[in-house]
Amino acid sequence: MLGRRDIARGLVSGALLGASGAALAQSTPWPGHAPRWVVGYPPGGPSDTFARLIASAMGPRLGQTIVVENRPGGGAVLASETVARSAPDGYTLLHADNGNLVYNPALYARLPYDPDRDLTGVGFIGRFPLFLVVRAESPAGTLAEYIAASKTRAPTYGSPAVASPHHLAMEMLKRRAGFEAIHVPYRGGPTAMQDLLAGIVDSVLIDCATGIPFLRDGRVKGLVVLSESRSTQAPAVPTAAELGIPQAVAFGWQAMSAPAGTPAAIIARLNAELNGAVASPGMRERMEALGIERAARTPAELDAFVAQENAVWRPLIRELGIRLDG
Repeated sequence: MLGRRDIARGLVSGALLGASGAALAQSTPWPGHAPRWVVGYPPGGPSDTFARLIASAMGPRLGQTIVVENRPGGGAVLASETVARSAPDGYTLLHADNGNLVYNPALYARLPYDPDRDLTGVGFIGRFPLFLVVRAESPAGTLAEYIAASKTRAPTYGSPAVASPHHLAMEMLKRRAGFEAIHVPYRGGPTAMQDLLAGIVDSVLIDCATGIPFLRDGRVKGLVVLSESRSTQAPAVPTAAELGIPQAVAFGWQAMSAPAGTPAAIIARLNAELNGAVASPGMRERMEALGIERAARTPAELDAFVAQENAVWRPLIRELGIRLDG
């Protein structure tokens, strides 16, 4: 039978072993195995494509393969919840964007995660300028002509989805410029562009990655780009500010987030390697060809940027009464 001294010795030994284990865990170099990057969209789409490209560039820099895991569903809610509830150890990351960090709290009455509390910024990937385009043969050759025609008949405009950055950007432009247009949501930008060419919709609010090939070959005309300056890939398209609408600025954008509480040293390492991967020659050239604008942001700068986006878009979504949960 154990005496009090034996029990005390056991407790002390257990505590020492526990402390040693914790110290060992803290001293183990990170990453010791492959991190996973959770994407809330199906394989083959723009977000998945960029995640895999960047993961392939980041992996060698980290000394580990980054495994891209697709968890589509509910406007990336499933993927966001998966990461938000994961251990904050740097091994589970989120492919973040306007939707899961900014829009979802206004689109859903209840979410299984709180992006402001449960997630923390790692780094920025890039932003996608958004264009309002019409067919080459459209009688509206300028935004002013498009708006003037809307006074007689509201034009239709396509977007890749309800509550996409494209949809919300057009609704903002309508309010800033004072015209009406009827939204026609699609399942992706390419389908919307094909219907535009077929004459089924009058216009499309599209991102640069999808729209620039159509602009380059002359199948569509760009009426306005919703960015602070003209796109280098479509320099003939004026900005909203040039057309007298200075507050109409909107982008689609992508970033990387991690569970709140992830150690600062791991976040800093991830940020450095993400920025390095995005700035690498092959990646830089590919993004520039698509008109995607890069911006190296620290984790704190990313969190501040998201807070600024929240202040613009969440009130607008609530004003529009858009909901995705019935």
